[in-house]
Amino acid sequence: MITRAPGKLVLSGAYAVLDGAPAIVTAVDRYAVADTSRPAEHCTPEVQAAIGARPAPWFDAAALREGGEKLGLGSSAAILVASLAAIALEAKGPLDHDALCEAVLHAALSAHAQAQGGGSGIDVAASCRGRTLVAVRKDTLQLRAVELPAALHIEVWAAGRPASTAELLGRVRALDAARYRALIAPQRQASEQAVQALDEGDAAGFVTALAVQCAALARLGDAAGAPIITAELRRLAERAVRERAAVLPSGAGGGDVALFVGLAPPSEALSTLSRKLGHHRLALSLGAPGVHAASNW
Repeated sequence: MITRAPGKLVLSGAYAVLDGAPAIVTAVDRYAVADTSRPAEHCTPEVQAAIGARPAPWFDAAALREGGEKLGLGSSAAILVASLAAIALEAKGPLDHDALCEAVLHAALSAHAQAQGGGSGIDVAASCRGRTLVAVRKDTLQLRAVELPAALHIEVWAAGRPASTAELLGRVRALDAARYRALIAPQRQASEQAVQALDEGDAAGFVTALAVQCAALARLGDAAGAPIITAELRRLAERAVRERAAVLPSGAGGGDVALFVGLAPPSEALSTLSRKLGHHRLALSLGAPGVHAASNW
């Protein structure tokens, strides 16, 4: 059985999602592939946490990497979801998308959290469900599909500097509790504003909420000694604001994938600056379908 699961981009709500704020995550049309007819060349920690000593499916996640390095598109979650979906379909036979998600999502969330020492689970949800989701982490992960306003122009820029989410989160968690609460409050508020803007179809309000999040994440990173917003990204973000746009990291930050979000494409000056600072545009689409069976590989 061959399955495909998409990677993801976190558009809004980084860090604050761990405290119950809403995040916005979208699946992208770059996929991890799993195949139960072939033995795994190696088993990821997430898949091993899910299946134990049982044989793992072969997988390929080259589309979520570049130059041998991860891009920051949630490859570990996509590999896990594709692998569990392939195992489920082989055992149960054909399932529609909702039934396949039901068979995979809970086990994938549990295994991913076990292997990575926690996390929000939104990357797993995006790989499983697909589309663009608002995710709220309470007792359970609450999900609902949303549509991005057609007026938005979104580009994805890669800096080729893989970041360790666990390391960045560790530095943030080491902050004094009172200081952390003060620093995360603006990020939480802007995360809520981003969701409200989406629900109202307010593209300009959504861009503004993302720009506020970039500034809030910069302050959080500075306080924690964590490069959530790199020096290069700060320059790009400052330039973007002058164009009534936002540039910010997708997810935990640190230099791998950045987002340009505006009501128009970036100016030639901003595009040139991004390339000068080591970024290049990734070819992908947002709102991709979730995990599914594939006819061949």
